[in-house]
This record gives sequence, C-alpha cells and structure tokens, in this order.
Amino acid sequence: MTMVTEAIEVDVPVSTAYNQWTQFEEFPRFMEGVERVEQLDARHNRWTMELGGITREFDTEIIDQLADERIAWRTTRGETQQKGMVSFQPLDEGRTRVELVMDVEARDIAEKAAAATGLIERRVKGDMRRFKEFIEARGGESGAWRGRITPG
Repeated sequence: MTMVTEAIEVDVPVSTAYNQWTQFEEFPRFMEGVERVEQLDARHNRWTMELGGITREFDTEIIDQLADERIAWRTTRGETQQKGMVSFQPLDEGRTRVELVMDVEARDIAEKAAAATGLIERRVKGDMRRFKEFIEARGGESGAWRGRITPG
C-alpha cells in the first residue's frame, strides 16, 4: 500500500475550495491521468483514468462528507484499490489549507512500478498545485453540493 499525503494553501475561502472539490466531474481539468469522472448519485462516482499508459476504470463510494470540512471515499469496484480523504481548514477569511491523504494498493506491475518510482506522489503533488491554479483563476466555484454523508 502506498500512502500519499499532500497539502496546499489556496487563496479562496473554505466554502469555495470545498464547493469546487464536490464537483467531481470537473476533476479531469486539474488531475493528471483522470480522463473522466461520472457522478452516479450523491455517494457514488465512476472513474476512468490512465496510469503508465494503461486505462483503468473503477467506482468509488463517499463514506463521510461534511461541508467545509472533509470528504472521505473508498473504491468499491474495479481495477484500482484506494481510499482517502480530503480535508479543508480555513486559515483566514480568504485562504484555505486543503490536505489530501490517500492509500493506494498496487495490484499489478504498472501500479507497482508507479508506486516504486514515486509517480503516484508526483501526480498527487501536481494535482494539488493544479487545483490551486484552477480555483484561484476561476475566482469562484463551478458548483456546490452541501449535503451530509455519514459513515455506516
């Protein structure tokens, strides 16, 4: 299992950062290798991504979500096995710390190579930097979902 942790400060209020992160179908705009995210319902997403030249499809379930604080998920089906959480901490009225923690289980040779060479960590670091650029350039979120999902 590869554990990745990356945090970044964004120059937007916590509600703006959180609201944008709830727009899962926008992820391909700032996440490298993510080709498509389809939101199936409030809890479930279907992902198509590329890693090491191989296309992978998998489904995720949001297991905990609290507006302006956190979103936690796990895979439920597919070629990739992961779980993670993104958290949002207001630094002041116009700045937010966004922290992403993920556990990715390397299941085949491509994933094991990506983990061994640090590709996963580099992608996450780049994704967070691109999220910062994306949200700050927009000046606001493209949508929002303010519901609550509880574990269990």
